[in-house]
Amino acid sequence: MRCGAPPNFIHTRSTKACCSRAGLAGTFTLWANVELILTLRRNSRGVADEAAHSGKYFVMNAVAAAGAGFLIAVLWFDLMFDVQTRRHPGPTLPAEVLASISAYYRRVTTDANPMGRLIGAVMVLTILAIAVEIGARSYVWWIGWPSLTAAAIAVSLTLARTIKSAVRLGGAADQPDVQSRLARTIYRDHLFCLTAMTLVAGLQLAACLPAGTIGTH
Repeated sequence: MRCGAPPNFIHTRSTKACCSRAGLAGTFTLWANVELILTLRRNSRGVADEAAHSGKYFVMNAVAAAGAGFLIAVLWFDLMFDVQTRRHPGPTLPAEVLASISAYYRRVTTDANPMGRLIGAVMVLTILAIAVEIGARSYVWWIGWPSLTAAAIAVSLTLARTIKSAVRLGGAADQPDVQSRLARTIYRDHLFCLTAMTLVAGLQLAACLPAGTIGTH
């Protein structure tokens, strides 16, 4: 008989080896699953942070676009009265035209107070929203900086001259020739502001195009 280990001993060693290999495989599988779970959690947290980051920029973009749209609507109503100055090229506008424009601006600048403060608040919010976009580098430079420049110039012109002229015209205390100059100045200011705010609205809407169309920085 050939010498060797008993059959039962050989079977026992083989079984233990198989169990040991199975245990190691199970341990490796467990750690692989744990690593996979941790990776998925990190990725999901990154996606959530990116979504929140993008959401904040979307809110600023929506505020800026809505503010520009609101101001365009206000300017359009003003221009429906201002446009009467175009039909009369003479130095002095007809009395009925001056009366129409003067009465309108008396209502919107004096009689409607303090409702007119909403317009000023929208101007400030629009500029602040654009400034936040620029500070966060949400979009390419040719969206933020031209928007801020156009909005700031339009608002500055409105505060420095247009409102004062409208209040004075609404008072109807000046001579017809002075009122005529005021009416034409307001008309030109409003045309400029309408162009500027249309540019702002267009740029802010361009920022809402699908990803890849408009870049960042």
